[in-house]
Amino acid sequence: MKDNLSAFMHLSQDVSRALELNLPVVALESTVITHGLPFPENLNLAEDMESEVRQWGATPATIAMVEGKLKIGLDAIELERLATGGENLLKISLRDIAPAMNKLASGGTTVAGTLFAAHKAGIRVFATGGIGGVHYEINRKRKGSFDISADLPALARFPVIVVCAGAKAILDLAATLEYLETWGVPVVGFQSDNFPAFYASASGYKTSAQANSPEEIASLAWMHWSLGMQSAVLVVAPPPEEVALPSDQVKAAVLSALRQAQAENITGQAVTPYLLQKVNEFTGGLSLRANLGLLRNNASIASQIARSLAQMAPKANA
Repeated sequence: MKDNLSAFMHLSQDVSRALELNLPVVALESTVITHGLPFPENLNLAEDMESEVRQWGATPATIAMVEGKLKIGLDAIELERLATGGENLLKISLRDIAPAMNKLASGGTTVAGTLFAAHKAGIRVFATGGIGGVHYEINRKRKGSFDISADLPALARFPVIVVCAGAKAILDLAATLEYLETWGVPVVGFQSDNFPAFYASASGYKTSAQANSPEEIASLAWMHWSLGMQSAVLVVAPPPEEVALPSDQVKAAVLSALRQAQAENITGQAVTPYLLQKVNEFTGGLSLRANLGLLRNNASIASQIARSLAQMAPKANA
């Protein structure tokens, strides 16, 4: 394994075998299990996403910290422990990996943490719900400062295809897209040039490119990396029509949630879960339904891309 990380990371037998044989593998993050949903919905979702990946002939690699070791691919017992661990589990981004290892702690890896682990393990495709981004000024710690998710610099650093439904709807999407542009991260719309607003199909902003098939995305990514680029390729897919919410409804719910967060002086790592909970309340639970639907959809798209990428790899290395 790269960088002598074998002492700190553990690949499951299935993931290790798939990588050795150049079979398709899809990384999955785990904060949605540990911090995103209550039990048993979190466990059901984790199992559904892994099943969706397997349905397309790929190997799921759910990534998490378990007793101080980054696990790449979890068994059923580990998934259940993450789903039922409650407040004892950490939310682990890049800065938290070494401290968590040092304390032999367990927890869910964020998009940034999962990107790091997937890249180090040699996994090229990762499915998640929505990435973090730039927060609105209303939730910044002080005037003139910027609250930027660690997900964004991680996307600029780690060459992985990340499939999502855009950035979380509670974020400043224009500023988030500007950051991605500055750092050279391609934002590729799947079968659309509209940048989705997580729960809604379109945000009013355009993607930097469009690809209409998994094969086209795989080809684009290989070209990007063959040119010496080191960033991720961000693939954005709108939520399925049957669960997508109207843009106006999402905007109204987000605005109300932002105002309430400001009134209650919610700051730091508490901002995102607070806002997501409030948006769910203001939409009568429809945002949660959309979230679950888009997560499964992204796992499906990522698996098809992973298959195409695996088929291309021998040709690209010839």
